[in-house]
Amino acid sequence: MKQMYLLLLVCLPAFLVAQQPFDILIKNGKIIDGTGNSWYYADVAVKDGKIILIQKNINTSAKKIIDAKGLIVAPGFIDVHAHIENGVFENPLAHNYIYDGVTTVITGNCGNSADDLNAFFFRLDSIKTSINVASLVGHNTVRRLIMGNDNRFATPEEQLKMEALIAKAMSQGAVGMSTGLIYLPGMYSNTDEVVGLAKETAKYRGVYASHIRNEENTAIEAITEAIAIGKAAMIPVQISHIKVASPSNWGRSPEALALIEKARLEGYDVTIDQYPYTAASTNLGIRLPDWALAGGPDSMKKRINDPVVHEQIIKGMLEQLKRYKYKNYSYAVVANHVADTTLNGKSISEINILKGRKATTRNEAETILDLMLAGGAQMVYHMMNEKDVQYFMKYPYNMIGADGGVATGKGMPHPRTYGTNARVLGVYVREQKIISPEEAIRRMTSLAAQKFQLKDRGMIKEGMAADIVVFDEATVKDNATYEQPHQFSSGFYFVLVNGELVIDGGKHNGVRSGRVLKGLAFSMQD
Repeated sequence: MKQMYLLLLVCLPAFLVAQQPFDILIKNGKIIDGTGNSWYYADVAVKDGKIILIQKNINTSAKKIIDAKGLIVAPGFIDVHAHIENGVFENPLAHNYIYDGVTTVITGNCGNSADDLNAFFFRLDSIKTSINVASLVGHNTVRRLIMGNDNRFATPEEQLKMEALIAKAMSQGAVGMSTGLIYLPGMYSNTDEVVGLAKETAKYRGVYASHIRNEENTAIEAITEAIAIGKAAMIPVQISHIKVASPSNWGRSPEALALIEKARLEGYDVTIDQYPYTAASTNLGIRLPDWALAGGPDSMKKRINDPVVHEQIIKGMLEQLKRYKYKNYSYAVVANHVADTTLNGKSISEINILKGRKATTRNEAETILDLMLAGGAQMVYHMMNEKDVQYFMKYPYNMIGADGGVATGKGMPHPRTYGTNARVLGVYVREQKIISPEEAIRRMTSLAAQKFQLKDRGMIKEGMAADIVVFDEATVKDNATYEQPHQFSSGFYFVLVNGELVIDGGKHNGVRSGRVLKGLAFSMQD
């Protein structure tokens, strides 16, 4: 009798917890759980930020009941390639991500991160955001802190200083290191420099995410370099926003993926990410020869204003145009030119005509230099082929990353900022049937969580963090266009971040339940 009494005392608390109402109960949904397995019907119960029960016909009471009949219930999407360092503080609600089903972003990509990750994380924790944020440490950021924008290789002493900064950032919670080898000043580094930094990253079980050295006519060589860095450093590799850009490179997607698959068969962890568009977006400076950018904006302007050097720059630009097989600069469209916003949405060819110049490639190159002297511009480059986009989309080790930031309503940004995930689901899953819904969601969730070691994200599974999206697979749609980019995606009716509703009935409710997610090395510290 005494033993039975003691047993009752032990079991009573668990019984009482079980009888307490759930915070949120999602009923009648079609579950796509993020594993890639086939869908199934079930209810999902959420309490204290976690998924605590998944089964059919849960009848326990809840503070909020969501009827998901006819809708997909999936893990919150993880955008593996983001640049939110500035925009998130202007708009911590991050509407463009949330309305696109994204609950977690990996920022610090393309070699550029916050200078001080501790301060960045503290500020994020202070303001609270609607999305979870993890960060890489940027190679360009580290190199600039030690070497400025110099066009030279690192000395042994400088290399050690950069490695120390990488180690510091990783211990602060970075999930890996990123490079932007097409950008200032990383473009001036050699492979050995990057290998040394990647080896330091690997000590902390991080990932090497690379915006490769060239995505146009030497993309294959650049992918080869990224894989070689991964092999030398024994570190997982993520090739960012993979593409074979420019007419000179179209049709080489099978060649690119063959390199990646070969590395995987050899036992190396090499994966990719992609945004589902035929246009890229980056700064205008990439159209100038690398050497012309050395030292930063002031040095660049001096070179442009020097008549002799000016001619050398123009010559390099026209040689690049010919090498990439562009007929002119009509493929290059201004997204945001702060000095004159009336130029936003216009191509370089159109702006050249507006300046009263004849339609020659030489004059268009001069127009680019005029814009650079006026502060440069963010651009949209129509430089990819749809068949290559589709071919990459089919690859099973391909994640989704918008390569955008938190939208602030300014300029004419690439529509990927608003519609990346909805476009995958609407165009490449529903319309073109390139991949299945289960496969698309796996790429957006568990594959990304596994790569960046976000241990409690990416699946609809008991015990996981309750990052959940509820959407209509028949109507989900990207509404942002190149002409009208500031339009949110539609079809996402409910979005939970850490167990709290952020999208309720299709509307952002202002909740900021996002968290800073830190790397594995940080979580293993005492």
